[in-house]
Amino acid sequence: MIKKTLDEKAFQLLKEKMDKGLFPQWVLTDPDIYELEKENIFGRTWQFLAHESELKEPGDYVTRWMVNDPVIVSKNREGEIKAFLNSCSHRGVHLCTADRGNKKTFTCPYHGWSYNLEGELIGIVAGNKVYGGEMDKGDWGLREIPQIASYQGMIFGNLDKDAISLEDYLGEMKWYLDLMLGRSDGGMEVRGLPQRWVAKANWKATAENFAADPYHVQTTHRSTVEMGISPEDPLYAGYGHQVVMENGHGINVITSKTGKARVPFQATPESMWPMFEKNLTPEQLDIQSRVTVFVGGMYPNLSFVSPIHGTEGHLHNYLNFRLWRPIGPDKVEVWCWFMIDKSAPEEYKEAAYRGYLGSFGPTGTLEVDDTENWARIVEVSSGLMARDKHLNYNSINNYLMGFERVEPDSNFQGPGTAYPTTYIDAIARSMHEQWFKLISEGVMMKEEIV
Repeated sequence: MIKKTLDEKAFQLLKEKMDKGLFPQWVLTDPDIYELEKENIFGRTWQFLAHESELKEPGDYVTRWMVNDPVIVSKNREGEIKAFLNSCSHRGVHLCTADRGNKKTFTCPYHGWSYNLEGELIGIVAGNKVYGGEMDKGDWGLREIPQIASYQGMIFGNLDKDAISLEDYLGEMKWYLDLMLGRSDGGMEVRGLPQRWVAKANWKATAENFAADPYHVQTTHRSTVEMGISPEDPLYAGYGHQVVMENGHGINVITSKTGKARVPFQATPESMWPMFEKNLTPEQLDIQSRVTVFVGGMYPNLSFVSPIHGTEGHLHNYLNFRLWRPIGPDKVEVWCWFMIDKSAPEEYKEAAYRGYLGSFGPTGTLEVDDTENWARIVEVSSGLMARDKHLNYNSINNYLMGFERVEPDSNFQGPGTAYPTTYIDAIARSMHEQWFKLISEGVMMKEEIV
């Protein structure tokens, strides 16, 4: 087949611009770049599939996507999590079209071939008469996702059997995942169904918006200030630390101007605080006690936000995970999960969930703000003048957004390289450097027959 690659001239030009902190705008929506991304990024990295709380009983399953590959994620009789390509081995039909459910077998709607929870082919309609005794069913089971692994209840898959382990890939981010997902007894659970909608956007822009860009909050989400939900201070989302980690991962630990808590422990019920003390290290506990918002991402396309939400007297905290599934260079399908501490009081969970629905999701006030900006980026990025236009991602050694030279804070208690402001392009540049590394790594800079 023809392996799509960058030609040498385009590659060198792209590298030169990125070395200067410039990101060419045309790569956001270029169809050839998108084909490279599908193979060299999404074909090689760990992608979020589900949370273990979505698969409570043997036979429970959910159907998900890894870009264009449909996936069945299920729990077998022994309680093990399995993941298979959601495609019948007979004629390739999309096997299971339901979003979720509980089954002992998956039966193809085309010719009736059926598979058990181990992915084994167990039934063929009129098999003895059509195929005789020569067919070995063991050769025609569902195709397994090459790698599947979990961390803190989060289930990931990888299409590359030779990729590094999930734990190695997450690296320093595990410390922050332990803090957010492992702070209370029983961990987190998904409440409700993941919301899904399609947005006119490029996945790189949406992932960056969440993982790397608290700077947009004061302008894009100005309505929250006007409603009294967010402070008037234009720097309020900039206080705290932006933490850069390997493999393009990053987190913003947003606090306050004084570094103290707006409210302790993100407005969680006081009855839960002893659990935090038990389950977290002293360093994690200190950060949890003072943080207002955690917002960040795991490269390439999983983002999260853990806010304090609501008005005074009605504050609550939850964890929102969102996956940016690319379905084209200028379109994403957004998947949005609500998660909360399993051990939180039921009344608190329900109040937090109602607050989440009013802010996030296709009808949420914050979501409408973001999707309009993402669409505007797409609209101008495929024009002729965008071919030599570059986006501004300043070097961390230059002046940044009004801040003088920003050096890492060696006193920050968590792992990674931490900068003492979140109004900085450090994570964004790290993400784009990882992007460039993956699309170019191991690839000849011309078309080659493979």
